[in-house]
Amino acid sequence: MSAKHPIVAVTGSSGAGTTTVKTAFQHIFRREGINSWVVEGDAFHRYNRVEMKARREELEKKGDRHFSHFGPEANLFEELEKLFRSYGETGTGKVRRYLHNEEEAAPYKQEPGTFTPWEDIPDGTDLLFYEGLHGAVVTDKVDVARHADLLMGVVPIINLEWIQKIHRDKKERGYSQEAIVHTILRRMPDYVHYICPQFSHTHVNFQRVPTVDTSNPFIARDIPSPDESMLVIRFRNPREIDFPYLLSMLSGSFLSRPNTIACPGGKMPLAMELIFTPMIWKLMHRKKQAR
Repeated sequence: MSAKHPIVAVTGSSGAGTTTVKTAFQHIFRREGINSWVVEGDAFHRYNRVEMKARREELEKKGDRHFSHFGPEANLFEELEKLFRSYGETGTGKVRRYLHNEEEAAPYKQEPGTFTPWEDIPDGTDLLFYEGLHGAVVTDKVDVARHADLLMGVVPIINLEWIQKIHRDKKERGYSQEAIVHTILRRMPDYVHYICPQFSHTHVNFQRVPTVDTSNPFIARDIPSPDESMLVIRFRNPREIDFPYLLSMLSGSFLSRPNTIACPGGKMPLAMELIFTPMIWKLMHRKKQAR
């Protein structure tokens, strides 16, 4: 953690909705005039798209059918922790981009599914913002979570997460249902060991719970809308939260536990603005005092 060079990290599984949360934070940064440097977690995968496929096929021939982007072998956890540590100490560090598609790859004259060269974050940014799979990962070799000043988890219940992933991967990536289900099953051990434990380290978790039937996520025709769900918001340190204010501002909300608010799913953007704007103010105030 660093007063001079704060780090904000949003972590969640594939299909959880972290990109939507990133957009909400970008609205806050723009409104508050904060110069953030955005890091996408995909940049810290170990293999490019072709290499990942080849490595997976190699391991499957040896009987390992659980190699995935969720686990340590497919990621550069040490480099991610080094970035967080370096940024916290100096305000810079080594980063790169993963180019998902033709549009992202064209300016670099590279193939989609590849990485840009490593480069230094320029001096003068106000904070580092990470969005991806492993912003709070802790293993026997690394502790990424301890370097972040504000950690948020995005955790739809598992059936909703699968529905969102199935619809996204079909629509945006052209994958078949069979291929998506195979990926979900292959990732499950790493999901249990490396994704779920992160949500015990986060400062705030947002979990969306549908109020419609999602008992068979593999036949769901639509993703449940925000208005067809409730939002469960858990705070690790409730003493810092003005619950009466939040309850008054979030119509239909209530305390389900002393550290947990439940509110209508459509209130998620407003809830994020109300909760995280004061937290960002606090980080910027600390930064100013530390100079």
